[in-house]
Parts: sequence; structure tokens; C-alpha cells
Amino acid sequence: MSAEPKPHVKPEEKTTEKPDHLGHRKRLRERLLTTNTDGIQDYELLEVLLYAGNPRGDTKPLAKKLIKQYGSLAHVLSTPPEQLLKCEGLGEAAAASIAVVRESALRLIKWDVEEKPVLQSWKALLDYCRASMAFNRTEQFRIFFLDTKNQLIADELQQEGTIDHTPVYPREVVKRALELSASALILVHNHPSGDVSPSKADIEMTRKIKEAAAVMGVRLHDHLVIGGAKHYSFASHGLL
Repeated sequence: MSAEPKPHVKPEEKTTEKPDHLGHRKRLRERLLTTNTDGIQDYELLEVLLYAGNPRGDTKPLAKKLIKQYGSLAHVLSTPPEQLLKCEGLGEAAAASIAVVRESALRLIKWDVEEKPVLQSWKALLDYCRASMAFNRTEQFRIFFLDTKNQLIADELQQEGTIDHTPVYPREVVKRALELSASALILVHNHPSGDVSPSKADIEMTRKIKEAAAVMGVRLHDHLVIGGAKHYSFASHGLL
């Protein structure tokens, strides 16, 4: 008796369907290359930056996680790379991409400040200060050194302190102004708390710098306190 023939079994068909996130990634790129990007969400912009660390994977979950953890895209972009690298799933390539975007944005804004007298481009100066300092987790004290035409000579970070204190020495400030042949100064520091009200120590330190600078013929135009989207001007409040 002959054996019954075995039923023909078709070989399992291999799927060539691509993961859903690859289609999303392609559509997102196309949207970014158009002139109208208003509808693109912050997390989507961060997704694209994270592609460098995960060329084929889905970066949307990590992008949303980072924005939730730090509070906003601005906070993520302002977070130091060494801090970002502590986040699970984020590698050096992605952290470097984020750092490049932040530094490029700062240089673009600073270009506006450098192009004309600082006192005539006050909004650009404030934008630059907010972008460079508003979301820092520790206090920083920087100085803009100006020439006789109020053109920017140098923008220097003088000190970096704890979450609520930065040591500043008037003698060192004036010494540096003389080294740069500066005729005027603008002081800037940030308050990580977001409260831009100057402390008694801020007011006293500003008075000492103003007096020490005046002796050497250097004028103090203003002292700005930056906190989040807000700022406080000593000059506008009659403290200079």
C-alpha cells in the first residue's frame, strides 16, 4: 500500500513591512523641510536631535521622557551634556547633537548683539542672556565689556557658584575691564529659583563694582538678573 502524499505546505512568507516609527520619522523630516513648521511639537524637534544616537530606532518615547523630566525643550537644550548622559537611553552622539543646537542658537543670537551698539540692541542682549543663563541650575556671573561706542569687546563668564551664590570681587572686575581697555560694563547673573528680585548682597556688590569702576573711568550701564522668562534691570529700578 503506497503512502499517502503529504499535503503541500507553503513556505512561511517573509514580511517586508517597516516599523511604524520609520514612516513617522520620514514624515517628520518632510515637515521640517517645508517653510511652515508651526505645527511641529517640541518633542518632535527633540526626536530629530536624538536620531544621531539611535539612527533606526524609535526616539519619540525618549524625547517625551526628557521633556517631562526637565520641564520643557528649552530646559533640555540648556542641560549640560554630562547631566544628559545620566539619562537612560541617551548616548554621547545624542548629547552632542543637543549641545550643538544650543551652541549654534547662542552664536546666532550673539551675532545680533555684536553687530551694533549694545544699548541699541537691548532686546537681542536680553534674548542672549536668557538663552545662555535662564535655565542654569547654578548661579553664573558674566560681564559684557564695551568700548567707547558701546560696541561689545568681550562677553566673559567670570564666576560660577552654587545654586544661590556666586562670589564676585569688584577689584577683579575692574582689573579685567582695564586689561580689555573697556569704557563701560553690563553685569548679568541668573537666579536659578526664577525669582529675579535682587538680594541685599546683589545690591551691595553692584554698588561696590560701580564705585570701583568709576574711579578708573569705567561706567556701569546696568546689572541684569535673569530668571526663566523674566529679568530685573538695576538701571530701570533706579539702583544705579
